[in-house]
Amino acid sequence: MTWDYIEKAQSWLNGSYDHETKEEVKTLMETDLKELEDAFYKNLEFGTGGLRGIMGVGTNRMNRYTVGMATQGFANYLLKVNRHKSNLCVAVAFDCRNNSSFFARITAEVFAANGFKVLLFHELRPTPELSFAIRHHGCVGGVMITASHNPKEYNGYKVYWSDGAQIVYPHDENIIKEVSMIDDPSKVKFSGDETLIHVGGSETDEAYLNAVQSLTLSGDIVKRHTEAVKIVYTPLHGTGVKLVPEALRRVGFKKIFNVPAQDIVDGNFPTVVSPNPEEKDAFKMALEKASEVDADLILATDPDADRLGVAVRDDRGNIMLLNGNQTAAILTYYLLERYCELGRLKRGENNLNYYMVKTIVTSDLLKSIADFYGVEMFNVLTGFKYIAEVVRKNEGKRIFIGGGEESYGFNAGEFVRDKDGILSSLLIAEAAAWAHEKDKSLYSLLVDIYVQFGFYKERLISVTKKGIDGLKQIRDIMNKFRNEPLQRILGEEVVLMHDYKSSETVDFISDLRYPISLPKSDVIQFVTDGCTMVSVRPSGTEPKIKYYLGIKTNLDSADDFRKIDKEMEIKLDKLQEQISSI
Repeated sequence: MTWDYIEKAQSWLNGSYDHETKEEVKTLMETDLKELEDAFYKNLEFGTGGLRGIMGVGTNRMNRYTVGMATQGFANYLLKVNRHKSNLCVAVAFDCRNNSSFFARITAEVFAANGFKVLLFHELRPTPELSFAIRHHGCVGGVMITASHNPKEYNGYKVYWSDGAQIVYPHDENIIKEVSMIDDPSKVKFSGDETLIHVGGSETDEAYLNAVQSLTLSGDIVKRHTEAVKIVYTPLHGTGVKLVPEALRRVGFKKIFNVPAQDIVDGNFPTVVSPNPEEKDAFKMALEKASEVDADLILATDPDADRLGVAVRDDRGNIMLLNGNQTAAILTYYLLERYCELGRLKRGENNLNYYMVKTIVTSDLLKSIADFYGVEMFNVLTGFKYIAEVVRKNEGKRIFIGGGEESYGFNAGEFVRDKDGILSSLLIAEAAAWAHEKDKSLYSLLVDIYVQFGFYKERLISVTKKGIDGLKQIRDIMNKFRNEPLQRILGEEVVLMHDYKSSETVDFISDLRYPISLPKSDVIQFVTDGCTMVSVRPSGTEPKIKYYLGIKTNLDSADDFRKIDKEMEIKLDKLQEQISSI
């Protein structure tokens, strides 16, 4: 192993790499062999969504060469698939991260060198707008340079198909094969016809914002309560800085307060430890602003503005951070109930023309709500691309109301085929105005949802396992769960095990096995006779293994919420302790 990575590093010193890169490699060889090993022990894996990794020199890093090689492989596949077409077009966008504009330019130049017309955004733009642009401009594909909510040392390369969604089977596997054949930068066309690169974006902004505004359901209600609904918004130094406030203003919201220090676009994310709206610390400055202006609703988007974090005031005036399941539940309920009020759905009937989608690790509360309204809720693998795949298959046949996942992603409508933090910001703000019309808050609305549909409570545990050893540890953990399945969880009997890698459900009560009709994925779920669920999966974007814990009980009255919530929190603590000991 030692010889392999040193040999690979030496090949970079002897190869046709730029002087600066060679100097960095030389420095690592002289000062930090551990870092050198991590940088060269393998190639940065082009996975089913593209690339994501730490920036720096090496085969296992994000740099001009790994980005160029990925682009060449993607370009080769697009040319094969579209060989009978001419004037092929791709869209390229980038977020606020260090080197994002640099990687976007390299991506555009490689595409242009391969004969593609390239629509390159002139400055940072959100991921959902990139998805929109692909469809709007009739592109055959696109690339978004972003590492989403990862720490500042990371960057990434998201690959999109002509429908505006991230790639799925068979295109993902085929692109991976093409990329794997580009095993040396000499196979990359790094420069070509610059006239094929069209730099712009403002016209796409307007088209996208008009599309977002077209999905408003409560414009009149917003205008009646525009002074009452106070919103604090932070982009966490990212791409939502212009479009989120503008989308809110266009619908009629006026009391929008920003967090000036976090409006500054900065890939170092100087005001937060991590630009992740899933983490409480990311909200610190926004919560301070909310206290200052007495805001009811606090919104935060991640750097590429596809994820939305939400905080609301409870009935005692305290700020409560919602998790992704809670936000998705409120949005699901609001959309379905509002559809009924507008006459698009009929209560108590099967509304077969409409559907929604969630992922397998997202709360079943969403399904309970959809069932009540007679709307089918599809259940798909983790990743918004699988939600988008259902939308594609049903396009022109049925109406997609919305879909969400526990990891703070939600979308509605069909013009964007990825999670959309801009649209989600607008919808949750609308829901707040709609609730205010009914003399409710988003907090009381959530509690009412629990009373009506069941009190679901979840917790996510992410355990980081870095490097070669970490990768092996994650594999060993997954193997242990498969070879030694959980039999009891918190004293409840495990009745089902869903193994999405073997595409099989095991019913421990009947001792029968059933096929799973979803694509294979390295995910295991255990379900007890008390409706407790534990899901385990390696992260697809970070060196982590993730445990999704979910429990359910009844909430008879809103007055009992705090008491029952505390009891469930204690139960989740015990469940986490049990899982952590395995």
